Amino acid sequence: MVGCLCAILVSVSACFPAPTAPIHYHVIKTIVLGGSGFWDYLKLDSQARRLYISRGTHVLVLNADTYQPVGELPNTMGVHCIDIAPELNRGFVSDGRSSEVTIFNRRTLKVIKTVKTTGRGPDALVFDPASQRVFTFNGESDNSTVIDARTGAVVGTIALGGRPEFAVSDHQGMIYNNLADKSEELAIDAHTLKIKASWPLAPCEHPSGLAIDRANHRLFVGCHNGMMAILNGWTGEVITTEPIGPGVDANRYDPATHLAFSTNGGNGTLTVVREVTPDKFVELENVPTMRGARTMCVDLKTHRIFTVTAKFGPRPPRKPGEHFRFPRIIPGTFTLIVLAP
Repeated sequence: MVGCLCAILVSVSACFPAPTAPIHYHVIKTIVLGGSGFWDYLKLDSQARRLYISRGTHVLVLNADTYQPVGELPNTMGVHCIDIAPELNRGFVSDGRSSEVTIFNRRTLKVIKTVKTTGRGPDALVFDPASQRVFTFNGESDNSTVIDARTGAVVGTIALGGRPEFAVSDHQGMIYNNLADKSEELAIDAHTLKIKASWPLAPCEHPSGLAIDRANHRLFVGCHNGMMAILNGWTGEVITTEPIGPGVDANRYDPATHLAFSTNGGNGTLTVVREVTPDKFVELENVPTMRGARTMCVDLKTHRIFTVTAKFGPRPPRKPGEHFRFPRIIPGTFTLIVLAP
C-alpha cells in the first residue's frame, strides 16, 4: 500500500506545471464599506459571484465583481463563519453568541431554519459534500456539532479534547481541524464521527487558519509564532514551514495556480507561497495590505483575494483575567481590500 501511495504522489508531482511568468499580487481596489462592529471570516461563492462578509450581528453580501451590496443575512448574532452547499442551494452561518447555525437559501438569502448547536460558541463551520453534513467547531465547549445539511437535524456531537479553530473538508469524507491550545491537527471521519488521528504540529504554535490542497492532501496551517506549517494530510508529517507575518487568522489555497496564502493582520501583509511539488514549497512574496487584515477568501474564477480591516483607536484596558483586548474600531472605517495577480 505504501508503494502504491508513493507512486500516486510521484505521478501527481510530475504533473505539476513548471512556473511560467512570476506572479505578483498587488492591491487593485479598496472600498470603504462603513458600518460598525467587528468581523471574522469571509466566504466567496465563485459560481454565484457573491462575497459573504461576517459583521458581528449580520452577514453582508456583495457582488463579487462590482463590490456592490446585494443583500444581507440579519440576526446572525456573533457570526464567525459562512459556508456554501451549491448542490443543495443552501448556505450555513455559525452564530457564536447565540450558539446556533443559520441555514439560508443561497439564491434568495432567505432564512430556512436556525439550529441550536450542542456546544457553546460555534466558530469555524464547514460543509462536507461526501457526507452531506455540516460541522460546527464550538470554541467554548471543545466539541463539534454535526448537522444533516438537507434536513437541519443534529445527528451527532464529537468531543475534540481541545479548543478548536479553523476546519476544512477534503470533500472525500475527512474533516481536518486545528486545536489551538494543544497545537495539534485532528483528522475526523465525517461518516463515523470518529477522530481518526491527532497529529502534533511542532514547531507550529497556536494554529489558527487552515487551507487544503485537495488533489495532493496537503494542509496549510497558519501559526501564531510566525510560520505556515505544511502537512501531509495522509500521515500528519510536517513537511516544512515557511515564515509569515504576525496575527494570522486565515489561510487559503488556489488549486489552479498552486499558491497558498496567509493574511497577517499584525503587520498588514499577505504571504504568498508556491507549491512547486507536493513536497517542495517556496515563499514568493509578502504583499502590503493594511494592519488588521487577518481574514480572507480567494475567488477561484478570477484568482483575486478579498480581505477586510478597519482603522483602530486605542486598545481598551484588559479586564481581570483577560490576556488580550482588541483595539477599538473607528466607526465608519470598515474597508474591503481586493488583490489581484
